[in-house]
Amino acid sequence: MGYTALICARSGSKGVVNKNVRLLAGRPLIGWAIQTALQVERISTVIVSTDSVQIARIALEQGAEVPFIRPAVLAKDDSPEWEVWRHALYFLEKDRGTRLENLVVIPPTAPLRKIEDIDACLDTYEQGDVDIVITVTDAHRSPFFNMVISDEHGYARLVIPPQKKVIRRQDAPVVYDMTTVAYVVDSRLIMEHDSIFDGRVKTVQIPIERSLDIDTEFDIKIADFLLRENKDQME
Repeated sequence: MGYTALICARSGSKGVVNKNVRLLAGRPLIGWAIQTALQVERISTVIVSTDSVQIARIALEQGAEVPFIRPAVLAKDDSPEWEVWRHALYFLEKDRGTRLENLVVIPPTAPLRKIEDIDACLDTYEQGDVDIVITVTDAHRSPFFNMVISDEHGYARLVIPPQKKVIRRQDAPVVYDMTTVAYVVDSRLIMEHDSIFDGRVKTVQIPIERSLDIDTEFDIKIADFLLRENKDQME
């Protein structure tokens, strides 16, 4: 089965300025997602959705296709990522006459992912009885144990009060953090629904050391260090 990979990279990031083109270990952030996707044997096409001419140029240099420039209305801070996926599917069907049954979404913000992580998502998807495969990692905090919110009086309370007393974190229900390593999704879910959890969802667990999601300058420093270290070990 051949898959199309979609990498969504808009300009205008607020947390990290020009995030998608920032150099990490000598390569633009978006380049890490493209290079990993190109090495997955079951992925036949790698497409970048962007509103930026600069990002489009870099994506082409890194080996991806950029068949369209994303409309500005889908590149705002509050633009739903789901609508960006839907736009790409619409475009490919209208422009190329290609109706994709499945899509592999590979966000550029998780540069530490490995080929095996994407392969694991594809394996899980191909087992069937699923509309979307997402990636998760061990959670650092639990809403049943040590995550709190403030009530209307300004007092802290657990996000989800447990049904029985929880003394240790290990006694609380196991929870996971969603990551941005990869998504494998049935295109019908994207076109007919409005949320990941409108469908049948399965997970692939990713080691914490590969699940970093670039959102701050601190994340940039960590990722750059780890990518350089991995590069040195391979040489």
